Amino acid sequence: METENPLLTISDIPRFDAIRAEHIQPALEQIITDNRAAIEALLENDTADWEHFVQPFEELDERLSRMWDAVSHLNSVMDDEALRDAYRQCLPLMSDYATDIAQDERIYARFSEVHDHPGFKRLTAPQRKLVNNALRDFRLSGVSLPADRKERYKAIQSQLSMLNNRFEQNLLEATDAYILHVTSETAVNGLPGPALEQAAAEASSRELDGWVFTLKAPSYIPFIMFCEVRELRQQIYEAYVTRASDVGPHAGQQDNAPVIDEILALRRESADLLGFEDYVAYALESRMAQDSDEVLDFLNKLAARSLPAASKEFDELQAYASEHGAGQLEAWDVPFWSEKLRQQKYAISQEDLRPWFPLDKVLAGLFDVAQRLYGLNIREHHDAPVWHEDVRYFVIHDNAGQCRGRFFLDLYARKGKRGGAWMGDGISRKRIDKHVQAPLAWLVTNFSPPLGDRPSLLTHDEVITLFHEFGHGLHHMLTRIDYPAVAGINGVPWDAVELPSQMMENWCWQNEVLEMISGHMETGEPLPAEMVDRLQAARDFQAGMQLLRQIEFALFDMRIHQGREALSVQAVLDDIRRETAVVMPPPFNRFQNSFSHIFAGGYASGYYSYSWAEVLSADAFSLFEENGIFDHATGRAFMENILEQGGSREPMELFVAFRGREPEIDAFLRHRGLAA
Repeated sequence: METENPLLTISDIPRFDAIRAEHIQPALEQIITDNRAAIEALLENDTADWEHFVQPFEELDERLSRMWDAVSHLNSVMDDEALRDAYRQCLPLMSDYATDIAQDERIYARFSEVHDHPGFKRLTAPQRKLVNNALRDFRLSGVSLPADRKERYKAIQSQLSMLNNRFEQNLLEATDAYILHVTSETAVNGLPGPALEQAAAEASSRELDGWVFTLKAPSYIPFIMFCEVRELRQQIYEAYVTRASDVGPHAGQQDNAPVIDEILALRRESADLLGFEDYVAYALESRMAQDSDEVLDFLNKLAARSLPAASKEFDELQAYASEHGAGQLEAWDVPFWSEKLRQQKYAISQEDLRPWFPLDKVLAGLFDVAQRLYGLNIREHHDAPVWHEDVRYFVIHDNAGQCRGRFFLDLYARKGKRGGAWMGDGISRKRIDKHVQAPLAWLVTNFSPPLGDRPSLLTHDEVITLFHEFGHGLHHMLTRIDYPAVAGINGVPWDAVELPSQMMENWCWQNEVLEMISGHMETGEPLPAEMVDRLQAARDFQAGMQLLRQIEFALFDMRIHQGREALSVQAVLDDIRRETAVVMPPPFNRFQNSFSHIFAGGYASGYYSYSWAEVLSADAFSLFEENGIFDHATGRAFMENILEQGGSREPMELFVAFRGREPEIDAFLRHRGLAA
């Protein structure tokens, strides 16, 4: 008897515990077949209005999205050969279907009829925004192209989906392939206790003596910051910055350079097919920024403000290191000596802070912040199907008792899990008759797991990461918009989507919140006042260097996507570094080969969004600074005007509704320590 395919069952929560690789392709093929038939039936009906065409069409899209989002998520967090192969085989099917729909002139015509009908004005604002977005996306997918150019565009999109996946897979395999195994205590001199314990556990799991360090962030970062043996720092740095490249310890084994060149060539061709000057112009069609001049002007102004500060900071660092016997600082020296200088100036380090930030205490404090800001009650439930034993599940209710959302937490680094941190929107809000479908998200990080009786301990930087991703989650889950295509983060321009996430980071620095989220692992005592003072004093430490690094990434992203001619990616990056870097990376550095944001994620021609949105978030938070960080009216205004609106209105309109004016840069520069 054939077992039921869990991906074909519309359930309240994806059945992650039952999904297997063999379920994926049959489910996708079935849904695509069903959708194509249903769309043909819709097109046979002459009635082109919201009820008879747009809504049922959107429901078909949502069914496919729910299934595919669950599969894509598993591919990111539970990589194995069977799942990887099944996912890869389905990418062309998914891409071809999406392009077929987006280029179907009949569907475009129906949406146009809905838009042009006198009744369009009677639709709600979210409904009108959905239709307008759909028409824009049809045009950006080449719906009006002649048949041969349509076919070429379709082939490009299919190739790009495969290449994006190959880039990420190469990076994952390259990251997992490397270990630094040491047995001498001299080699680990200076490393903090938690890092050593984790490295010893890693060695033990591989049946090795001593300590094993990997390129996963919880292992790599403490090592590069604290290891006193310069040669070992250089060794692990080289392995990290040459991942998936033609150089380094695994040179050529998973080289992403040809993948990058092919991705860029296809992006240029697709933009050309659609009649755009370049890929940047194409990407900005659906962004908050108006054109490339506005973005470049923004980045260049930030560079002009941050470069003098960064140069001064590096000179200070070099002088300090020289005083302590170091020569000319190289890239693998900067984290080490920066941490030494930070401790000398402020007597505090990220690793010093770990004992005060046990994960469960941070979570409890984070949920308390959400309660005080937005009236949310968050409770853990233990009955949800999970993809790994470490995964946890939570439900959010507001003070009126209404379920506002659900989310999974997958917090620990492990083999086969993509690095970094992100929020995935698994299920969007939707009204079904009188019932509201509660949104579902998954929040993913790569923190150090518990070890024995010791809980997972976070640095303050990791606390900020958790708050950041939770901000994305709130944006997705708190929406009041009933149409998935413009609910939550859907339909939000890419350069505005980071506003709620970066907004949440601000609370991590507040005295009252630090008391809520900290509690020593042994005593439960909150972070002492003197440590709070030192942490806050160190907030602006090397702020110029940090911002300049983000500007380097953003300028690189913009320049490699400008123009119609093929460029040497390495040469572009080198040129930008000569303009902006205060310490030049070594020639073997291949940062671009691990830059997933723009080559495997959705940030192509959009990495500037982080700095762009930080300006918005700093200015938005300044209203809380004026009125009180837990001011009820300000919290309600942010929730109602930003979080609940999703993509139903233009982001500038929403920002003005909350702040009472357009954004100003003053608060951003003040928070960054760069105010004049």
